[in-house]
Amino acid sequence: MTRTAILDLTSYNSQFDDLATAGETIRVWLARAMPADSLTVVPVAAGAALPEIAGFDSFLISGSEKGVYDEAPWMKAARDFLLAARQAGKPLFGICFGHQLMADTFGGKAELSDAGERVGVERYAFGGGEFDAHVWHRDQVTRLPPGARVAGQAGYCPYGILEYEFGAASIQFHPEMERAYIDEMVSRYSGNHFSGERAAGIRASIASGDVAPDLFAMQAARVLTGGRLDP
Repeated sequence: MTRTAILDLTSYNSQFDDLATAGETIRVWLARAMPADSLTVVPVAAGAALPEIAGFDSFLISGSEKGVYDEAPWMKAARDFLLAARQAGKPLFGICFGHQLMADTFGGKAELSDAGERVGVERYAFGGGEFDAHVWHRDQVTRLPPGARVAGQAGYCPYGILEYEFGAASIQFHPEMERAYIDEMVSRYSGNHFSGERAAGIRASIASGDVAPDLFAMQAARVLTGGRLDP
């Protein structure tokens, strides 16, 4: 059984303390394609130490409210961890900030995007087809890292899905966020981070989207167990 550590890089926010953590939402989503008891959440942004690389077979890097250009107590350590995990031949999979951090660490570039903050449902292309996905980000990968290829994208996000030669992949969207979860988060930000009007528009896009609960879980599982995005 492949042992996978989910590195939760999202900080605790008391506004959402009754909701599942980012790491837990990822664990529940990924358990649709991998044994639940093979998945361990490590709350790095909450102060937990990064795991021993030899203690796990693969690693998933979560989203975060941070950007790769921000300072955080765990940021440099997380970059060093990614480089060491790559050197050790461990499969890696990144989501949103994890996607950006991997690209930026491995020789590409991630930064604030001219496309602005994207929240709600966006259409992504992958493997000759298209699908709806939940997104919440303002940063994007803007330069492809050496040894990576574009495996998928959205109209506003040309580097939306990346696959690396050394056994890693990453995605800009949030497959772990189910409709009710992201809708509730947007609702709580209404009148604060979002105007009421914008929040209503985002929630309408969420309601009309067709995002599969197991979106990309099988692809992530294949990468984390040593395979490729495509079967």
